[in-house]
Amino acid sequence: MASKGWQHPYVNIFKHIRVEEWKRSAKEGDVSVYMDKTLKCQVFRIKGSIPASSYILIPKNTKQSLGLTGRFFYLLFKPTPAKYFVVHLDVIVEEGQMVRISFSNMFKEFKFTPTWLQFPFLCGAAKDSVYESTSRSARHGLVGPAPIAVRWICLMMDLKYTLSVYLSRHYMHLKSIKLCANMAVKNTFTSDLLLDPGLSFSEAKQMGLASSQGTGPIPREMSFPVPKGGSWHDLYDHIKFPSDGTKLPFDSIQKDNPHSQIENASNQRSPVTKESCCVNLSKPVHDRVSLIQQITTPKLLPRKPAPMVSSIPDLGVVSTQQKDWLCGNDCQLRESPRSSSQQLTIKPPCGTDYRGIHVYLHPDDKSSTHGEENDEELVWTPVSHPDTLPSPLEAKHRKLLPDPILRLSRIIGFGGATTKYALWTKSGDAVVYPCHAIIVSMHISSNQQRFFIGHTDKVSALAFNGNTTQLASAQSGNNSVVRVWNYNRGNCLTMFRTHAHSLSCLSFSYGGSILCGVGKDSHNKTMVVVWNTRNISEGGEVTVLAKSHTDVDINTMKVAFFDDTRMVSCGRDNIRLWRVRNGTLRSCPVNLGEYHSMDFTDVTFEEGNFSEKHIDDRTLFASSRTGHIFEIEYSRVAIKNVRRLLPAQPQHAERREKWTFNTGPGIAVNSISVSSSFCATGSEDGFLRLWPLDFSAILLEAEHEGPVSMVSISFDSLHVLAATSTGNLGFLDVSSRGYNTLMRSHTDTVLGFSVDGIRRYLTTASSDGTVRIWNMDSLNQLYDFASEDSPSSVAFHPHEQTFSCGFSSGIVRVFDISSSKLLAEHKQHRGEVVGLAFSSDGEFMYSADSQGSLVLYNASEEDHAVVRVACNVVARGTERAPDALAVSSDSRFLAFVGPSEYIVTIADAQSLDELLHVDVSILDLESPRLDSALKVCFSPAFTEHLLVATSANKILWLSTKTGRLLRQVSKVHKHQCSSLAVSEDSRFLLTAGHNAVKVWDYNMQLHINSQMFIGHSQPIRQVSFTPDQLGVISVGDAIFIWDFLANPIESLADSCSSFKEGRTSHQKEADTEMNGVQLSNEVPRQTAPLPSSPPRLDISIDQAVQEGLGSLSVCEDNFINPNTPVQDTDAGQCSEPRSAVSFLKVTDLNNLSPVNTSCTDCVQVNQNKPVRPDCYRHFNPRSKTSFLDQAVVAPQPSEEGLKLKAVIGYNGNGRGNMVWSPDQGLFAYSCGCVVVVEYLHTGSQRHLQDHSEEISCLAVTNDAQILASAAGGNNDSSSLICIWDIQNGTCRRTITYHKGAVQSLAFSRDDRFLLSVGDFTDPGLALWSSKNFQLLSSVNVSGPVHDAAFSPSSASQMACVGSHGVHFCFLHTESSDVDLKVQRVTAPAEVGDVELTALCYHMDYFLFTSTNQGHVCVWDVNMQRCFMTWEADDGEIGVLLCRGNRLLTGSSTRWLRLWEVEAVQNMKLKEKVCCGEDSGTTVSVEQEIMLDGMTISAAFDSTMDMGIVGTTAGTLWYINWSENTSIRLVSGHKTKVNDVVFCFDESHFATCSEDGSVRAWSTSSYELVVQFQVINQACGCVCWSPPSSKDTTCIAAGYSDGTLRIFRLASSEMEMKLHPHHVAVTAIQYSANGHVILSAGKNGLVAISSPLHGATIRTIKDHKGATISTIQCVDEQCKKFGLEGNEMWLTASSDRRVSVWASDWAKEKCDLLDWLSFPAPASFTGDSLPPSLAAFYPGDHGLVVYTGYAVEKNLTFYSLAKKQIIKTIALPHWATCISLSSQLIAVGSKGRVLKLVKSTSGRFQDFLPHSDSLQTCRFSPTGKLLFSVAYNEILLWDVLGL
Repeated sequence: MASKGWQHPYVNIFKHIRVEEWKRSAKEGDVSVYMDKTLKCQVFRIKGSIPASSYILIPKNTKQSLGLTGRFFYLLFKPTPAKYFVVHLDVIVEEGQMVRISFSNMFKEFKFTPTWLQFPFLCGAAKDSVYESTSRSARHGLVGPAPIAVRWICLMMDLKYTLSVYLSRHYMHLKSIKLCANMAVKNTFTSDLLLDPGLSFSEAKQMGLASSQGTGPIPREMSFPVPKGGSWHDLYDHIKFPSDGTKLPFDSIQKDNPHSQIENASNQRSPVTKESCCVNLSKPVHDRVSLIQQITTPKLLPRKPAPMVSSIPDLGVVSTQQKDWLCGNDCQLRESPRSSSQQLTIKPPCGTDYRGIHVYLHPDDKSSTHGEENDEELVWTPVSHPDTLPSPLEAKHRKLLPDPILRLSRIIGFGGATTKYALWTKSGDAVVYPCHAIIVSMHISSNQQRFFIGHTDKVSALAFNGNTTQLASAQSGNNSVVRVWNYNRGNCLTMFRTHAHSLSCLSFSYGGSILCGVGKDSHNKTMVVVWNTRNISEGGEVTVLAKSHTDVDINTMKVAFFDDTRMVSCGRDNIRLWRVRNGTLRSCPVNLGEYHSMDFTDVTFEEGNFSEKHIDDRTLFASSRTGHIFEIEYSRVAIKNVRRLLPAQPQHAERREKWTFNTGPGIAVNSISVSSSFCATGSEDGFLRLWPLDFSAILLEAEHEGPVSMVSISFDSLHVLAATSTGNLGFLDVSSRGYNTLMRSHTDTVLGFSVDGIRRYLTTASSDGTVRIWNMDSLNQLYDFASEDSPSSVAFHPHEQTFSCGFSSGIVRVFDISSSKLLAEHKQHRGEVVGLAFSSDGEFMYSADSQGSLVLYNASEEDHAVVRVACNVVARGTERAPDALAVSSDSRFLAFVGPSEYIVTIADAQSLDELLHVDVSILDLESPRLDSALKVCFSPAFTEHLLVATSANKILWLSTKTGRLLRQVSKVHKHQCSSLAVSEDSRFLLTAGHNAVKVWDYNMQLHINSQMFIGHSQPIRQVSFTPDQLGVISVGDAIFIWDFLANPIESLADSCSSFKEGRTSHQKEADTEMNGVQLSNEVPRQTAPLPSSPPRLDISIDQAVQEGLGSLSVCEDNFINPNTPVQDTDAGQCSEPRSAVSFLKVTDLNNLSPVNTSCTDCVQVNQNKPVRPDCYRHFNPRSKTSFLDQAVVAPQPSEEGLKLKAVIGYNGNGRGNMVWSPDQGLFAYSCGCVVVVEYLHTGSQRHLQDHSEEISCLAVTNDAQILASAAGGNNDSSSLICIWDIQNGTCRRTITYHKGAVQSLAFSRDDRFLLSVGDFTDPGLALWSSKNFQLLSSVNVSGPVHDAAFSPSSASQMACVGSHGVHFCFLHTESSDVDLKVQRVTAPAEVGDVELTALCYHMDYFLFTSTNQGHVCVWDVNMQRCFMTWEADDGEIGVLLCRGNRLLTGSSTRWLRLWEVEAVQNMKLKEKVCCGEDSGTTVSVEQEIMLDGMTISAAFDSTMDMGIVGTTAGTLWYINWSENTSIRLVSGHKTKVNDVVFCFDESHFATCSEDGSVRAWSTSSYELVVQFQVINQACGCVCWSPPSSKDTTCIAAGYSDGTLRIFRLASSEMEMKLHPHHVAVTAIQYSANGHVILSAGKNGLVAISSPLHGATIRTIKDHKGATISTIQCVDEQCKKFGLEGNEMWLTASSDRRVSVWASDWAKEKCDLLDWLSFPAPASFTGDSLPPSLAAFYPGDHGLVVYTGYAVEKNLTFYSLAKKQIIKTIALPHWATCISLSSQLIAVGSKGRVLKLVKSTSGRFQDFLPHSDSLQTCRFSPTGKLLFSVAYNEILLWDVLGL
């Protein structure tokens, strides 16, 4: 069989194999031979109820192969009526891989995998039978059992074409055939000839057909008998696959139209000209609906030599003057025989320019062109001039050229499924890494890339053999295929699959003969497989040497380089050694001792000479998430040395304990790599560190901007490769200490892009929240724009160096790249921006949003002023983003989908006036579904063409003047078209559908009109040509840059397009120059522009721009000199660069190759960030890890299930966050993000809620009508200032300006102005009008400002103090303009280098200021000089308040002092006197009092007799100096509140916190009743004793030292102290009858203690090792569950286990009732695992409700009686706390949301009252009240129900 000549012209397989002897073939089941009456010969009959049990198999031995190379496979068979059948063909493709092709009438739809194709087979019926007429009219339901009147079938399958189109594989030969029941089969054969069974030898001879021409009749021994005078097609069915006819459903095998087959076969040699006929054409119909109905409802043409057409609609291209299309009787109608389509051409009389008219045939008769995914349904329309049709033979071979027309050039991206894999080549000149489904090899010096393409899902693992000649790769998902590549040649050697899914690790042996992989089996159990890959380079098969199923967690597994049979793995709680011996895979664990419970991240062998050491002398290195690095002796299987990476210890005076080796937070080491001379580690803190092998010191370190996920030392030890989880890849040159970044990438889907053709810039917007600008030639990231808002679309200005960006919030911003400034910001949109575009002349900009709004801007002006806003004109929704708008190349028209999804609108581009509406839903009247428009695109060369992509997978060509349908193409992609673009010369069309890109011939006149290109692993979001027409860009999972290989044309005049039209006078020339820079066109560039460094950021921002900054963050990464060397650790830190203020974060990386610094190349760019001043007076927002949930479902105002009743506490972290107006009776303060307005005479509260972050300060007008509150920014966002109407409690307005937090607010004396002061991150003053709260003026000051105040006598004067002294401010008002002038005066030299922290005015002429050293300075306002100072305190004075001659000072020493300052008025202004001199002038302390914390706010009456003072302890004090008394008005916790619980009668509630306090409160008055304080201990849990008598009511609390303390409420004393635990107590509960106390420790032990004598009765160890978060006890008889007991209790632990117990403590009985274990994924991406929470359902204690970390976020209801889960309720986020009452469940989350859920229906409401994540929520016993707690914010709610 070495020669293939014996197989020509065909091979009779049954005869070749001698099937009837059953020696080389096999039969199974009911297989027999009978005489068929129709064929008059013996045939095989295969019967059986199950097709797989009865079959004929050829050849018999499955290890043998038929080796038949014929391209076409022929099968002569007849399906059994009313039965199913199956046929399997096993074929071999180019890599030796076997692919199975199956077809059956059992298959309902087409399915495929890389190794299997399944096609539905649609059985036809006998001619003129009832079934035939039924199936002909039906469009569905054809798949199923064979009909009764089924006929014999000659099936031809093109194996080469099928494999090429569906799998992109090259067909080699046919291996085996399996014919399964139920069918009759005559024979089967293969051939390279396309044979026609309906053609006799005599007919073929007459037509001149011969086998040398690739066609001919079917051989006689395989032919079907035809009676004389009969027709073959009337008796039998001929099915070709792929077919020339339309297939229903898609990708199925079924019968073609017999007439078309005859004609096509005959026309292959000689075209037949039809007789002329008369065609009557109607005149133009002006009504559009009527016209479209004519277009889409063609007449059924009879199959006769002279078809008659009664009416043909006008489909011509409309010229400037409408013409009537008339045709005389001498029109010639001719059908052009093309294999891709059938078209009727009407030839007009000579001299009449009617041009060609092509008539759309009836759907049942039309032909189609094979595409890669489906057939193209083409509707042909008039050409622009008489066209000469190609000959049939010429047309058959015409296809889109060149082939291929695209070539993948570069990919911007790294990772996808993992960032743990990047490999060095042996030579060290290239690295190999995954980018989603593609493997990239990049040369490190030239950045040239080459690609390994073949995976169908994201690549999850890579491995090289020792000499890097073979590369193994695995893909993620359920189809975990492994591919082995020849690295040098780039071809795939083999492909195989063993694991069911989640193949996460691969490792090659050094010699390449062994490959090891770790994944999951079908039962989701870890499976380790070892393959024999020794012979794959010679084409041998891959076999499994050994495999093992294990419960051990494996993160990494590696084959030893010194022994192919030995491996090592590590994972959670284990390091194991493996060995293959005698076909089995066995392992043994390393003895880890006390380190057994760690999560090990990586493991590697010590490098060294093979012959130097014995195998047992080898050393392993392993790393862990706790920062430990282990050395392990291979022979002893034990730990040799342990080292730990710890962070630098903070220098805090209050820190009493020093971190030791086993204490303190370690730095997680994610990866470790060892060479013969040093070791490299990559850690979670972003550092790549190089160590000597003894780890005695750090040799070198480089900091990255994200956690380092992988490190790898090159083979020559000269370079160290590092990858980060943020998508960056780079390497460190050890010798030069230089760092070079190879690749950056978005960390989420790329949503859209735009290209600057002049500068070769590419900007992209991504779901990761960033907008990045790339250099298209070098692939370097030039800029990184970060914002708190998510970008959705971007667009470059066609000429200027500016671009616009639309965000999901609806904001549109325009940026200047050259100056890195924000030019404009617009907030007209209400929904996500889905479209953004500039006109080609650059005069206008357009934006559209998801709510239907369309906005026109004047782009010729810098501020991009809004010209017009149109509402409800664009179709709603986000599915058309990011390119929902299209502008014509002449800038005259704007097209979009809207106002509904079925309408396409063409509007005037300069005014947005609507010119035309086209309804695409009525263009296909036969479709059962309405077609909707998805995308629109203008043709650049033909502005009268608008292309529309529809939901029915069509592309429509519409006339922009009349809306007429000019052309359509169907079945463009398998999935809906997501983007389309037309080349500048309108020769090519580009489309994207799902993961594929297609390039089309624009005129659709070729046999094969498109080429398809794959590579993306996710749906493509946008695709477009580059402006120079030399490339194509597609984005989705990554950024793909393709070379466009089509030959450019010199001018559009030479184009042979059938739609060519003259351009209008409004169109501008393509070679227009703008600012001296040549614009792009289709002509290739002579030279590529060189990348240049952008200028430094401008630190001065125009006032107008500052006013429009809104709520965006402003930050900057500074550019670092690329030649700065990496510093050794002992050389000190590198100097930090100068910082500058800009609008957005900008990363300048244009000149970073090579980079020689450990702090650059985003390896983290260290900034001179503003330093918080050294004074407590300055506001410092509390650090949070929570996020603000944006998907909150807020209830309607009248339908709330909860109503805020009271706020417990005061925010001691605020500054100036309390106001009191004694004359008007207003008292307000803040707690978290809520402003509390309290009425002191009644104690009732009103709550102002519009903030989402912690409130920093408050201010009230002098008439107490208006209140202003400011909330600090989150994640560098701008602060929000709310203006409240006190009377009705509503928010009148919100204003934003300051980029950081707001430090101070103040109203002027006449209430005309509001002053706001920014904190140290953005020191500046903003002056607002109190009338409309518009910004009047603003000024930036040097250094932080701590306090500000208006003069009490003049509204035009104010002052502020800060780090650089006193700033005297003066207002100059002219008409409506206000100018703010500032003069700065430094602090007097007598007080030294201090911070001025607070100020207040005295009378009209004097100003008091205080310092952080305790001084008070007195200033003359007019002279602006200090004339007196004295030391008023030992610490920092943070509050100053003056009334008359009395001055109040509050300080960090907790002293509040009242001073008599009358003597100040008598001072001579010319003297500067200190208090200790003999001047005769003294100030004295009248009274003083020590409070419980540092003073942060104060308000007193006009005489300073009484007032209110706030402290950092969270207390508001009422101070009465005349009576010398102090009363606590409001109390709160200063630190985190760990628990809150009601007593049994709801009269009191108790709280406990980290400061060791337990507090009991009155529920009615919210006042603190008693406080129990334990020093230096944290209280973690608290509970009340069960009801007995009020005198015996007790509170039990658990502490961090393992003790329990019982306090009696009546006596306010501690009654008993117990010590049942040695670790912190995490849960505590009295039993239902109060006999015992159940407590749980952090180690999982549950102690049962007696509250009478304090003894520990019992210890339960079932949860040992896992922290217990919940204990609950209920009174319940347990007999119904089969156990004795009168109460039940449960515990839930962090390992997702819940135990339920039945107990009777009087009888000392406690038995386990049930044990619940909830599964969860192995890895968690968040900061910490959510807690495991459980509770008894209140209405039925037989139900347990659980939530915790699991596969899904939900509430689980478990029945103790049924022992099963009976219901789940899905949650959007992990729950951090739950509480149950009746049918209501309160759920708190890290997203700050309190969710109220009705357990019966799942109905819920969301409440967002807190500024941090909720850690506790608790219903009262009656369910009428609810507590929610976030950090120290305690809110009490009235429960109204759902």
